Amino acid sequence: MQQADGARHPAGAANDGELVRARRTLGDLELIICSDGTYLLDGGAMFGVVPKPMWEKRAPADAENRILLGLNTVVVRTGSAVVVIETGIGNKQPAKMREIFQNQERLPASLAAAGVRVDEVTHVVNTHLHFDHCGWNTTLGADGVSRPTFPNARYFAAAGELAHGRLQLERDRVSYLTPNYDPLIESGQLTLIDLGGKDGFTRDDVRLRGGEGLPAVTIQTGAEIVTGVSVENLPGHTASLLGVHIEARAHGGAAEHACYVSDLVPTHHHLDATWVMGYDLDPLTCIAERKRFWARAIPEKWLVLFTHDHQMPAAFVEWNEKGKPVVRAGDRV
Repeated sequence: MQQADGARHPAGAANDGELVRARRTLGDLELIICSDGTYLLDGGAMFGVVPKPMWEKRAPADAENRILLGLNTVVVRTGSAVVVIETGIGNKQPAKMREIFQNQERLPASLAAAGVRVDEVTHVVNTHLHFDHCGWNTTLGADGVSRPTFPNARYFAAAGELAHGRLQLERDRVSYLTPNYDPLIESGQLTLIDLGGKDGFTRDDVRLRGGEGLPAVTIQTGAEIVTGVSVENLPGHTASLLGVHIEARAHGGAAEHACYVSDLVPTHHHLDATWVMGYDLDPLTCIAERKRFWARAIPEKWLVLFTHDHQMPAAFVEWNEKGKPVVRAGDRV
């Protein structure tokens, strides 16, 4: 994979290497890793109960205990579709939050640098609806109105995510910002994915939990977004978190597989099953899902796409001599 070196400080103008993090082919598909830039989060929150003397060896913190994280968007070109996975933080954060997170709102420039026009995007997939994953679903205009960023796209999110977000629970309501997704309901562009109630929510939950006054939402029960791109429930961080699978055939006929694993494994520093985040709503489920994920991804040689890793947005993973998942030799940046 062609890959750029990671910038260690979020401030300043971006060059093309920072805007387009990597490119590669997967069979007859093209993958482009774009970026909404970097942001800063508390290192303790990112590593949960792992002691700082252990995690700071992997991710050094600044004087305020913050670590540098990426906001990676993956574009999949299939020939007949242009699929965007995740849309970063966006441009709707108030000044106080921008000061705290130090984010740069770079995704539009990143897509342009990658040669991706917003009007050619056909599908947008949100793994969940936290503000740092769906911010550029919509763009805040000078008139104060948020409108869909991708005018010709169908957007996809888990039904349980919208239902949970509408609860506005004290634990995580700060992460669910309705201007990131309600305009998509109003425009008729949002499809909610219900994979059989595995996340504990039903279609009625979506309609009954605060959705009054909004148009009906399309419900999809299948996992496929387009041929070669599908989703799977990977609960733990949230009950309805989606992983996005990308699969294509190489010229020799063998299948090649990549997975955007989202916040189940946010960076390559989180490969260990027990190194879960303080942000995870169900850490025990997260640990179990990581083990289930690695049991497939490693022997089947999946390319793992990391949502918040600015230095290493993608890598192949293998078992080390102690039976722990590590980045495959030669893939480390």
